Amino acid sequence: MQGNGEDHANNVLLPATARAAGFASPFDRAEWFDLLAAHGFAGQGRDDARGDCGAVNAWLPLRLEKPGHFSGLTCWYSFGIRPLYVGPAHPGERGGALSDLFARLKRRAARLTLYPVPEMDDLPGDLAIALRKAGWWVRATPAGDRHWLDLAGTDHDAWWESRPGALRSTVKRKAKKGVVDIALFTRFDADAWAAYEAIYAASWKPEEGDPALLRAFAEGESARGTLRMGLARIEGRPVAAQYWTVEDGTAFIHKLAHVEDSLKASPGTLLSAALFRHVIEVDEVARVDFGTGNDAYKRDWMNRHDPLWRIEAFNPARIAAWGPACKAFARSLIRKDT
Repeated sequence: MQGNGEDHANNVLLPATARAAGFASPFDRAEWFDLLAAHGFAGQGRDDARGDCGAVNAWLPLRLEKPGHFSGLTCWYSFGIRPLYVGPAHPGERGGALSDLFARLKRRAARLTLYPVPEMDDLPGDLAIALRKAGWWVRATPAGDRHWLDLAGTDHDAWWESRPGALRSTVKRKAKKGVVDIALFTRFDADAWAAYEAIYAASWKPEEGDPALLRAFAEGESARGTLRMGLARIEGRPVAAQYWTVEDGTAFIHKLAHVEDSLKASPGTLLSAALFRHVIEVDEVARVDFGTGNDAYKRDWMNRHDPLWRIEAFNPARIAAWGPACKAFARSLIRKDT
């Protein structure tokens, strides 16, 4: 679905030049949203909402869940959803463009849901402010977790010394045995990817959400030079694999898997250690992002933890929004009382 000429200028999709505020992410590019739409994640229709203020355009790729209800164009691989901008990085104009975007969207939507919204540069607050200025009722709640590593100028060895003793001991002992062979890739390798898919299928993890999308994503990142992949073998048999990317000083950990019968050799841990060393020493990243989820093992590698946010907005001018809004705000009151 595309908006009309008044609410969606020229009915155009997100331009390739649009960028989020702050450091870049693979989930903020036009190519990512094109990929999601091509693989069926646009619901009843893709809608790239737009707003303007001065020389700045604000964009927010959305999907239509059902008539009147939009949500951020994401999938389970997405680390977050953020507004994107074209034009000078003037905070006032960016805020104005975002408010204009939500004012235009309000003419044709009853509800808006954005998730996961990362906590960075006061992003949840900026979105809530812009929505309220445009006349929406807004509910913002923490809903999920994000673990990440802030290196803050620390080199690999200093970071490693700060990790739990049990983790460092495991890596030292298992590496010394020489049972696990590690291979790292900076370009897409079809055989390595086939090994990853076989490992994932044999792992404890649930069925892969969309393996074709993930492969297309990896191939695209390889073409951009951002792919980092690791494969661990024992006696020639692939037993663990991880898919990362590196961009704008950040390493993003997208997927990892290992087969259960290899756990004694700790191939996944050794593979993680090798990839961390590579991205810190070779790529010289300042951050490592472990994505969504509060898995306990992530704390061993990371030193920062932030909530992810769910933003729900309701248009008071639409009767269809009143019931869902009452339920949402009632849930908030119940939680405060318990």
